[in-house]
Amino acid sequence: LDPATVGRRITALEEALGTRLFDRSPQGYALTEAGRSLEPHAQAMESQASLAAEEIAGEADRLSGSVRIGAPDGVSNYLLPDACDALSRDNPDLQVQVVALPRMFSLSKREADLAITVSPPTAGRLTVRKIADYRLHLYAHGEVLSELGPVASMDDVAGLRGIGYISDMIFDKELDYYALLGRDTEPALTSNSLIMQLRWCLRGCGVCILPDFVAREHAELEQVLPDEIRLKRAFYLVRHQDDARVARINRMADVIVERMRRSLGSAP
Repeated sequence: LDPATVGRRITALEEALGTRLFDRSPQGYALTEAGRSLEPHAQAMESQASLAAEEIAGEADRLSGSVRIGAPDGVSNYLLPDACDALSRDNPDLQVQVVALPRMFSLSKREADLAITVSPPTAGRLTVRKIADYRLHLYAHGEVLSELGPVASMDDVAGLRGIGYISDMIFDKELDYYALLGRDTEPALTSNSLIMQLRWCLRGCGVCILPDFVAREHAELEQVLPDEIRLKRAFYLVRHQDDARVARINRMADVIVERMRRSLGSAP
């Protein structure tokens, strides 16, 4: 719809309800308290309308529409391609959207239908399903380690630059690896993108904590002190409670969990 039509319909809705739902300004529309209280009801209506359309059209087995997945860039690049390809190939009318950003996603604001996180959320009308554990180690390029010689302790790699996340942009405490290792200084090369960190490591710029499922795709990378530096984390699939009966989201959720568990070598 064009903005003028949306404006007229909002005005008509406000008149019908006898209350103001939005504050208007040159910057746009902002929800009032009344608008915010109406929002979850509108979202529930939207979900029920989608469910009704699927059932009436008999599309429960022939998925259509769109599903948007929000995930960190490492998951998006290394674990999701297979699952998304499988669903898209089997359901030509289904549009699969992956938002690969290193941040949290708001399901209540409909930024995504499904989100993959490394910490289970504790608030909101959400359902959380654990996908699987995964492991991380410290990695460096094999040529860098060959030039360095035997590595028996962290002191032996003290001269190598650290690669990691920007401290004030870490969106989940579970990703604050260097703090957990007890390193007092921030890494020399930092990015909010895991893929950028990986690229630095592949260029021999320093040492980097990487998920094993990422590093195993690059034979030139070697683990550093694997018995001393090993971390375990988990992935969780998060969705809004109102989507519990939407077929395309249910199917996507099941496929993502099954394919990610297979890639991570984990049993259900």
